[in-house]
Amino acid sequence: MQRIVFISLGAALFSIGLEVFLVPNNIIDGGITGISIMLSHFFHLPLGIFLTLLNLPFLFLGYKQIGKTFAISTLFGVIAMSVGTSLLHPVPAVTIDPLLAAVFGGVILGVGIGLVIRSGGSLDGTEIVAILINKKSPFSVGEIVLFINLFILGSAGFVFGWDHAMYSLIAYYIAMKMIDVTIEGLDQSKSVWIISEKYKEIGDALTQRLGRGVTYLHGEGAYTGDDKKVIFTVITRLEEAKLKSIVEEWDENAFIAVGNIHDVKGGQFKKKDIH
Repeated sequence: MQRIVFISLGAALFSIGLEVFLVPNNIIDGGITGISIMLSHFFHLPLGIFLTLLNLPFLFLGYKQIGKTFAISTLFGVIAMSVGTSLLHPVPAVTIDPLLAAVFGGVILGVGIGLVIRSGGSLDGTEIVAILINKKSPFSVGEIVLFINLFILGSAGFVFGWDHAMYSLIAYYIAMKMIDVTIEGLDQSKSVWIISEKYKEIGDALTQRLGRGVTYLHGEGAYTGDDKKVIFTVITRLEEAKLKSIVEEWDENAFIAVGNIHDVKGGQFKKKDIH
């Protein structure tokens, strides 16, 4: 039920971004969506028809390459998206300013896609194509998706004019950023590794004052051959400054490495307030 609710919400937001902001201003998105918008413009047929027909082959590929759950979730999302665009097509555009449409349409579109991806589905078959090409080429999935979308967005210049093609690039960039924010969350998690002789004191301080669990890993210095204790913990972006100040109180020369994490799940440690 949770998956159905979030995919439905994501498809609804996606439809609003398209029909209320982008399509009335001749601004397109990347992937199958962009191709569908241009075909709808040429043949004067509802956008939902092309969104469904063009995504169906990729649903079959997704079933073969990723799994049944992904294919079913994507099928549900595509159908909900197609119905949503059909229902919203008569709704007038919120704005006729193409820049405002690109910005706000990109934001709404990105949040919608992000919700669907977080729920285990997809609204566009471009990623599936990229996965297949990646297996037989030296390029990464991200590079292939970028190339495909740049080609599609560039085609908008011949269909709607180059001004609208540039607005489409703005909408696409904003949508990609909002997808990342929606998937990872605003309060992005960070992994932290700390090496210090006072590992026990620092570990206890992080547990008591920051409210985060820590794990002691065994390490060995490559140059000295000495045994080392490595503190590992996961914090939020907002807790990074506090963590560093706690570590510096005990050891100003401690080694600290911080990295971004896309997702964190599990564990029994309950977050406490920072003090």
